[in-house]
Amino acid sequence: MSATVLIIGAGGVGGVVTHKCAQVPEVFGRIVLASRTEGKCRAIAGQIERPVETAQVDADNVPELVALIGKVKPALVINVALPYQDLTIMDACLATGVDYLDTANYEPLDTAKFEYHWQWAYQDRFHDAGLTALLGSGFDPGATNVFTAYLAKHVFDEIHYLDIIDVNGGDHGYPFATNFNPEINIREVTASCRHWEDGKFITTEPMSLKQSFTCPEGVGTYNIYRLYHEELESLVKHIPHLRRAQFWMSFGDSYLKHLEVLGNVGMTGIEPVEFQGQKIVPIQFLKALLPDPASLGPRTKGRTCIGVHARGIRDGGKKTAFLYNICDHQACYAEVQSQAISYTTGVPAMIGAKQILSGNWRKPGVWNIEQMDPDPFMADMNAYGLPWTLLEDPDFDLA
Repeated sequence: MSATVLIIGAGGVGGVVTHKCAQVPEVFGRIVLASRTEGKCRAIAGQIERPVETAQVDADNVPELVALIGKVKPALVINVALPYQDLTIMDACLATGVDYLDTANYEPLDTAKFEYHWQWAYQDRFHDAGLTALLGSGFDPGATNVFTAYLAKHVFDEIHYLDIIDVNGGDHGYPFATNFNPEINIREVTASCRHWEDGKFITTEPMSLKQSFTCPEGVGTYNIYRLYHEELESLVKHIPHLRRAQFWMSFGDSYLKHLEVLGNVGMTGIEPVEFQGQKIVPIQFLKALLPDPASLGPRTKGRTCIGVHARGIRDGGKKTAFLYNICDHQACYAEVQSQAISYTTGVPAMIGAKQILSGNWRKPGVWNIEQMDPDPFMADMNAYGLPWTLLEDPDFDLA
């Protein structure tokens, strides 16, 4: 039987989630899309043949959220709002007895910390309420966590070295723009790097280590830089035997030069500054000047390559594997009027929601996605637009 879902957030990812839920009417019956700006919701709803209801809500305001959830009566809330709003939406779900899903971990507004402990602290409350909270059902985190769980289940006896690689081989034509929320993107890439090695996290300067990586299937060769990403925190907790775990992302020279200059003049700062008698946050002002990521779809060409490179043992011998997805920006736009960065986050959010609503992944408590059975999710990735490929013992390695 199809269910009612409430999607909170009408950015690029929210648009993809709404489109993809609408494509699966046997699971997603009534769809309600809500945002602080209802006009954005109506614009997305207007792209979709199926009826999509819209609503206005301030996701920072728990009473407003509770009132909306109480009115809609969804079986599940899909949170694709800002990471700052995770806890208020979780509070509202607890107050109304509704399951919860998000794509990114909570971040405090006043400091760039990407940690799960705030949400993990909700474990007992969700468990005791008989509710499911699924964390990080995007691509990275999300599909990369599921890839790792799949490798641990089917390919390795033990994974010792894990490298998550995120390459965006797309070109939007702007001198400088971000493919998802500029504030979140810049906070993420300028934060101190942490990687897991020998039983602890080691902190280094952001993007201080790089290497060249050639993607399969002709996507291209790119410089990838090591930075911290939130899925490392949960993967090293839930995947045993890891000796080292790292995250790598590609950046072009133009992006890095712009980011360096903006940082040097203080435009990436998150502390308020006084300007003409009022307080402004530099990075929020910068966000207002940059292109809206949701507008990049028509002009972005090229492909993404996101995957997990693992080394370990199988049957007593050394084993290596690369499990990845390649996604075409223009194909995504033709399907759901979005570029591939939003697409690769939004499709796994729909798939995770489908697993909860179908009962495959519904169990009380707060869970990271790699704690669930990867097989139904992997099957749905192939079915709903993110086909994956497994290379066993590929002819390349990583530093």
